[in-house]
Amino acid sequence: MAQKYTIPKGTRDFSPEEMARRNYIFSAIQSTFKKYGYFPIETPAMENLSTLMGKYGEEGDRLLFKILNSGDFLKNLDSKDIENKNLGKVTAAIAEKGLRYDLTVPFARYVVQHLNEIAFPFKRYQIQPVWRADRPQKGRYREFYQCDVDVIGSRSLLNEVELIRIIDDIFKELSINVVIKLNNRKILTGIAEIINAPEKLTDITTAMDKIDKMGVEKVYEELRQKGLDEDTINMLEPVMNLSGNNTSRLNCLKELIGSTDAGSQGVQELQYIMELTTQLNLKAEVKVDQVLARGLNYYTGTIIEVVAQDVQIGSICGGGRYDNLTGIFGLPDVSGVGISFGADRIYDVLHELNLFPEEVLSATDVLLVNFGEKEAAYSLGILEQLQLAGVKAELYPDSVKMKKQMKYAHQKKVGYVLLIGEDEMNTGIYTLKNMKTGEQSKGTIVEILAIFNT
Repeated sequence: MAQKYTIPKGTRDFSPEEMARRNYIFSAIQSTFKKYGYFPIETPAMENLSTLMGKYGEEGDRLLFKILNSGDFLKNLDSKDIENKNLGKVTAAIAEKGLRYDLTVPFARYVVQHLNEIAFPFKRYQIQPVWRADRPQKGRYREFYQCDVDVIGSRSLLNEVELIRIIDDIFKELSINVVIKLNNRKILTGIAEIINAPEKLTDITTAMDKIDKMGVEKVYEELRQKGLDEDTINMLEPVMNLSGNNTSRLNCLKELIGSTDAGSQGVQELQYIMELTTQLNLKAEVKVDQVLARGLNYYTGTIIEVVAQDVQIGSICGGGRYDNLTGIFGLPDVSGVGISFGADRIYDVLHELNLFPEEVLSATDVLLVNFGEKEAAYSLGILEQLQLAGVKAELYPDSVKMKKQMKYAHQKKVGYVLLIGEDEMNTGIYTLKNMKTGEQSKGTIVEILAIFNT
């Protein structure tokens, strides 16, 4: 019986059609990044585990893909650690590297390592795959692309406003209606302080970050499991159930947590950003979401999350400000802020809403039919003229039946077919067939080029 080959769960092959659609997304994102003055960088697929571990919280550490050491990876392993199921020591002994979990931590490492080559504030973008050992489900994969844009070396909140503009520009171009949710980590710190549970900040934010998936009651249940008593949970309710427009939410937050230093500063920062965004001509709705946490431990200020209005798929973009990320690599007091676009989820949204333009799927504008050796040799000159003029053109390589060549053009979604037989060679007047309408027209190469240039 022949072996059945498969790929790992949570990974995918991409067909030419899917790649054309993905490249459409990447192009829209990349062109916008460039428009705002960001430069590209790349980092390795694998990093030392010492770079990655401890940066994403306990849950993130569990989702890191570890890479076995080369050669005898068992040589440093103590058998007692296996017997005692000491997974931390076992992992440290057999794996020194891991696949990157995101692009932000490698970026922080890059900044520190290349410090003398960088002009601050440093504006970079990065479009590369990341890996997470998560449970595969709709919109959640183990290998997926992130499209990150960050500015580091500046504490100005104008950077947050610029990122909001970038988000709006990209989703406007892709015709996706989105809501941009904003919060501030200092607000979350203020909430933890006002309920007298500052030591539970991570537990509170991790649970609150799941409110859209689990609902309020299950969030409360998780908080109980983390050790919060009923009185403390009851103190959380006014924050969890806050409603109204952005102004009323900010005013309520000011009343609830304004007495704390962190909470007061967080509300002021968020209020400043909201005031500036109201002056912009944004298509997206910008909304204060006081329970937004985004679960990553390195955020210290603004938190951003973007969701599609017309598809239930989770966040399709998110990020925030981090003041201490480079500090863990030996470079303190360098603040940064950035966002990451989830290309795979954006793809799913565009596909579900049928928003991919038809022309994206066509790799070829015109196919030259092959009528035989003499005609093919002649057609090479015409092919060259078309390609030099920027027309995506190809000559069918084999002299086979017309039906087969037309089927090929149809399957590739080719826009036009150019017929150059003996009569056309003698007259210089060629036949062009529109594959969508079936209409045929005749013209010189100059006239045909004019059709593609209109």
